[in-house]
Amino acid sequence: MSELYERYKKEVVPALMDRFQYKSVMEVPKLLKVSLNMGVGEAVADSKVLDNAVRDLTIISGQKPVITRASKSISNFKLRKGMAVGCKVTLRGEQMYNFVEKLIRAALPRIRDFNGLSPKGFDGRGNYSLGLTEQLMFPEISYDEIDQVRGMNVSFNTSAKTDEEAFELLKFLGLPFRQ
Repeated sequence: MSELYERYKKEVVPALMDRFQYKSVMEVPKLLKVSLNMGVGEAVADSKVLDNAVRDLTIISGQKPVITRASKSISNFKLRKGMAVGCKVTLRGEQMYNFVEKLIRAALPRIRDFNGLSPKGFDGRGNYSLGLTEQLMFPEISYDEIDQVRGMNVSFNTSAKTDEEAFELLKFLGLPFRQ
């Protein structure tokens, strides 16, 4: 299993039990899934752009993404219902922990002028979202192979009931939040 998951079991669970006075280990919040989403608006004009985005997301996540399609037509964007507009992947289990570890140790430190993640990305129900501006921060992506710099959204879904519990969980897992 992942080193991060072992740390969760040995260090994070006892720390959260002390901090929030849980009576059972089953009450301790845990990371349920991590979703990566890459919107590719240019795919309306050129379908090759979407293929490159799928390739990049596959390399980053280690899992084949699903192509997302437009739910309704918008004439101003020359978009019709059913057109491919992006790709997404949902990670669970060991792949999820491997991705989070890679994000914390390899990708986030490569961001220029990085002062930490904003603690304002919580949704009120214990889930956290952040936006990444480019796929080049991941070590697997070569600068020579990309056609265009693309950003992505990363969402952490937890079993926490409040934002405070989720914040403590993610902080204990190693996400570098701003003070």
